Amino acid sequence: MDRKQFIASLIALGVSPSAALAQNQQSPPQTPPPSASDHDLRYTANEITRAGADFFGITTEAMAKGVQHVFAELGEPDAYITGDEGSGAFIFGVRYGSGWLIRKSAEPKKVYWKGPSVGFDAGGNASKSFTLVYNLREDRRLFQRFPGVEGSIYVVAGLGINYLRSGGVTLAPMRMGVGIRAGVNAHYQVYTEDRDWFPL
Repeated sequence: MDRKQFIASLIALGVSPSAALAQNQQSPPQTPPPSASDHDLRYTANEITRAGADFFGITTEAMAKGVQHVFAELGEPDAYITGDEGSGAFIFGVRYGSGWLIRKSAEPKKVYWKGPSVGFDAGGNASKSFTLVYNLREDRRLFQRFPGVEGSIYVVAGLGINYLRSGGVTLAPMRMGVGIRAGVNAHYQVYTEDRDWFPL
């Protein structure tokens, strides 16, 4: 069957020759690229230990002790936040900080945090904060209020860890700072995309 006869047969069947030819020339369907699994987007203990040791300027052995403690309770995080903060209290206190949210699936994002505290608490400190983030999945899930209860003693070059949870997201801040702040306080932290000095 020549070309003219083929086109005539298509017309007789009520089929558009141009549509038939276009369909015949379509490329085969492409297989979508495999998406990264949840495991691929999480950080291993070795990755966090190296990142934390570099950030704090301490040995990997010292950082590994804190990492092992958190990983034993919470497992592998899917993000972490590095930054600096300052806080002070005499019964009532306040904390301000800023840093970078680090995820494997996105570019680093600037974030800020703040929050009040109340309790048997006195002193002040300036510290570096390395926060492990669990079950984040999306940046927007960070921008909320995280309540927590903290009992810790900050000493020169000391390292403290506490947990905050809200909306299915868990934070595990690890702090190393200069100064003294001792006591027990009830507090919350609010994370935002823009700096805001109002403490509540």
